[in-house]
Amino acid sequence: MKVVTTVKEVKEQVKLWREQGFSVGLVPSMGYLHEGHASLMKTAKSQMDKVVVSVFVNPLQFGPNEDYDSYPRDLDHDIALCEEQGVDLIFHPAVEEMYGKNYNTYVVMETLGEELCGKSRPIHFRGVCTVVNKLFNIVTPDKAFFGQKDAQQLAIIKRMVKDLNMNLEIVGCPIIREEDGLAKSSRNTYLSAEERKAALILSKTIFLGQDMVKNGERDVKTLLDAMKKNIESEPLAKIDYVEVVDGETMQKVEKIENSVLTAMAVYIGNTRLIDNFIYECE
Repeated sequence: MKVVTTVKEVKEQVKLWREQGFSVGLVPSMGYLHEGHASLMKTAKSQMDKVVVSVFVNPLQFGPNEDYDSYPRDLDHDIALCEEQGVDLIFHPAVEEMYGKNYNTYVVMETLGEELCGKSRPIHFRGVCTVVNKLFNIVTPDKAFFGQKDAQQLAIIKRMVKDLNMNLEIVGCPIIREEDGLAKSSRNTYLSAEERKAALILSKTIFLGQDMVKNGERDVKTLLDAMKKNIESEPLAKIDYVEVVDGETMQKVEKIENSVLTAMAVYIGNTRLIDNFIYECE
């Protein structure tokens, strides 16, 4: 496995692979990799000849008072996990390599990026779309693999690929959870022991919502009232949002009549965590 830091090195390696007739998959990440990322790599390895993992904490998707500087980083750990999963190439660029002097070009997703996380993090998806677009241009993958935990991001990336006629397939992969239910996240490391226990209110509320829908509840207000009440039962939890939206447009719905995304962002202490479930109408 190679670890490279420049765009030139990635392009040269991918060119060689293409000449040998290999397919290429990409797993974009911000590093501090965990079992959720490993599952993306595993899926990528099962479908592609060669797999590239990008490890880059993207400053463009962090707001002024967010956790860019404190976001966890551990390249040695990331390299070891990628090696375990049979990854072929890690791309670990510096900020200056990705965004050179006088950088001034951005990709903006309207509508889909304005709800849910986009409301409290207004520049977030501009940063996501810009860096993912750049990674697609650098790696030119046949497929790119994203986790469902970031469901709004997944929907936005799929729309960007469709709208801009990009020549690749986006593969969404299931949420990976801890044994007690908490969705795997690099930000879980911020939690104290007490907060870690309190954070279980997210997955418990997701499972509650899933059960309600499975048992026939179709009124969104009734569903959200029950889910919010459950979150509010945890003293350390503060709701950012809990919403039910159309799975493609990210617009709010009042009745569950088509496929929907039920998503939440909740602060446990100072740590903002997300979770969701998707209901597919038959």
